Amino acid sequence: MHTGNSIIMHAPRATIFETAAALENWPRILPHYRYIRFLERGPERSIVKMAAVRSGIPISWTSEYRVERDRMELHFLHLKAFTRGMRVIWTFKESPAGVLVEIMHELRFRIPALAPIAEPIIGGFFIRHVANKTLREMKKHVEEKIGNPNLEAEKSE
Repeated sequence: MHTGNSIIMHAPRATIFETAAALENWPRILPHYRYIRFLERGPERSIVKMAAVRSGIPISWTSEYRVERDRMELHFLHLKAFTRGMRVIWTFKESPAGVLVEIMHELRFRIPALAPIAEPIIGGFFIRHVANKTLREMKKHVEEKIGNPNLEAEKSE
């Protein structure tokens, strides 16, 4: 399974990156996140338990989390349950339209025969939906934080 979500944000790249990298703030700025708990914190990597809601359905997962500041990337590796082994990479790229923020999810199902059933449920119903909502809410937060003049125009579209 390979899914990707992206959005253009109008704020400084470093502001967007640091906001996204500060996982402990996500439940405060992203209303669909229930909690994020650091199970281990380290200079190179951390282990986090993350929990969100998808249309009233509670979901949670445990991931290894790494921040690559030199490349401006966030990396997650899911460690448990149905998404064990899934790799998630956030990238932040300057573009003429603004900062393109992308979230890529890669998962090789442990039982390949179940992939046609699991992919629409895990990838379509849960991952794409939650990732899109995360990007929309992150965009709203960083653009309101810097007082983006384009925000009002985008709301009226």
